[in-house]
Amino acid sequence: MDVTGKKVSVIGAGKSGVAAGELLWQKGAKVLVSEFGRIGSVPLQRLTQMPLSFEQGGHSAEVYDADFCVLSPGVPPNAEVVTIMQAKGIPLYSEIEIASWFCKARIVGITGTDGKTTTSTLVHRLCEEDGLRHRYRAFSVGNIGVPFSSMVQDMSVGDVAVVELSSYQLERSPTLRPDVAVITNITPDHLDRYGGDLSCYAAAKFRIYANQGAEDTLVYNEDDPLLREHFLAGTKRFPFRIMPFGMDPVVGATTDPRIVFLDGDSLMVHTADGDDCVIKTSGFLKNSFRGRHNISNALASLAVARALGIDNEVVRLVLMEFGGVEHRQEYVKTINGADWVNDSKATNINAMRQALEALPGTAVLIAGGRDKGNDYASISGLVEKKVSLLIALGESRGKITAAFKGVVPVEAVDSLDDAVLFAYNAVKSGQAVLFSPGCASFDMFTNFEDRGMQFKQCVHQLP
Repeated sequence: MDVTGKKVSVIGAGKSGVAAGELLWQKGAKVLVSEFGRIGSVPLQRLTQMPLSFEQGGHSAEVYDADFCVLSPGVPPNAEVVTIMQAKGIPLYSEIEIASWFCKARIVGITGTDGKTTTSTLVHRLCEEDGLRHRYRAFSVGNIGVPFSSMVQDMSVGDVAVVELSSYQLERSPTLRPDVAVITNITPDHLDRYGGDLSCYAAAKFRIYANQGAEDTLVYNEDDPLLREHFLAGTKRFPFRIMPFGMDPVVGATTDPRIVFLDGDSLMVHTADGDDCVIKTSGFLKNSFRGRHNISNALASLAVARALGIDNEVVRLVLMEFGGVEHRQEYVKTINGADWVNDSKATNINAMRQALEALPGTAVLIAGGRDKGNDYASISGLVEKKVSLLIALGESRGKITAAFKGVVPVEAVDSLDDAVLFAYNAVKSGQAVLFSPGCASFDMFTNFEDRGMQFKQCVHQLP
């Protein structure tokens, strides 16, 4: 893509917006970075070091004098600036789309409601280890926290870019073509953005394979009912290779004979030559990396390894060393015989369900935050079975209290400090305290990382 001399407006001056603006400027475009609010000190310092235009405190008329626009993922689709851009016929792209224009590396794109960060981290580690043996580099970028645009010019032919992709990023990526695409699952989330329609949310996720061809591979979770129905419908034919994975050794009506699956406690690969055992779950499940959902994440990573030609020896080594990802069912500390677990990344009900199911016993559950249209009744039976006390906080504490009143004891509190102290006094030896909010963090915290760090600080301050 030649952008020399093109006028480009970048809406949003966060990490991805600044990175996209810098990349386009380096490629010869005339860039205006426009922030509706105030620009943070770090991105502002970066912008002042580059000879490009930027503004803050609102969008001027100049933003509409553009050949195309780059939208940061946090910009709502109904924002006035978006509406006017669309009315003027100005193409709108994501930062991911922009970076992909200049990417020489192989792309592994990973999306899904839950598990995409853990799977992306695992795949990156697999590629790092394999790259040491075969002399290529692996990059971890995208929704995981590092803008694709900030790293793409360091990538060479033969390298691998592991790109975590949210539905927001995929919405505006019309030409993105991953060599390997992964869909971990699709469950209700962000439905406030999609008018309450799960099919619209799923359609955004399915954009990950929209441009794939015969040389590409799609890896998907065959255990997910929505994905299974979508990809195994008898009349559907896809131009790319399909590699399903699942917890059961049932191949089903797939277009590719290979599948990665669980047989007892063994991760298996089914090939034309038979079934190959790669590793047993006892070899890699541990405190901060346990539960059926993490077996599923390991299966997804193994499928990607097969698609990339990575040896089973590398898979075994990486899985045995892997200790999980921060803020995802992260073991923090044991106090008076009770384990404290930080699952701040649980921003929806399905993630909370997975965390509860992964616990070996019962727990005091701390939950709540900014509600995203959650259906708490869907986990009522599991909460009754696994939770001895539910401590509700944040904007949703009233809704949570009403949902679980009569199911388990519920205590509503005003702050995270109060929640941790109440849990400390209530939990019994042999139980756990699980911080799994099931909600967005923006009512009380900057993001889920900030929320998780504050939880851990509170725990470490306990006697």
